[in-house]
Amino acid sequence: QVQLVESGGGLVQPGGSLRLSCAASGRNFSATNMAWYRRAPGKEREFVAVSGYLGTTLYNQAVKGRFTISRDNAKNTLYLQMNRLEREDGATYYCNVLKVWGQGTQVTVSS
Repeated sequence: QVQLVESGGGLVQPGGSLRLSCAASGRNFSATNMAWYRRAPGKEREFVAVSGYLGTTLYNQAVKGRFTISRDNAKNTLYLQMNRLEREDGATYYCNVLKVWGQGTQVTVSS
């Protein structure tokens, strides 16, 4: 059974940085796409970034150039480095692998 646990969220000032982690368990994920999504209050969940198992990455245009998705297959862990955070980035961030969702980690961007 696939389980995902996100961590690393918190309160950060505009312009600051955070690094999110998603620890995956239940199988080997090296041949699996792994993605980040987010849901802001009152909004639909939206795609943030995906790490393809062949090494490709794809980003939501709103975060491109500021966020970096990466993975450590040996640790079954997905990361999201978020730089130059904006208030609009405030949301609950979710990891998604094989149609399984984690519980989310909240990011608040405020001065």
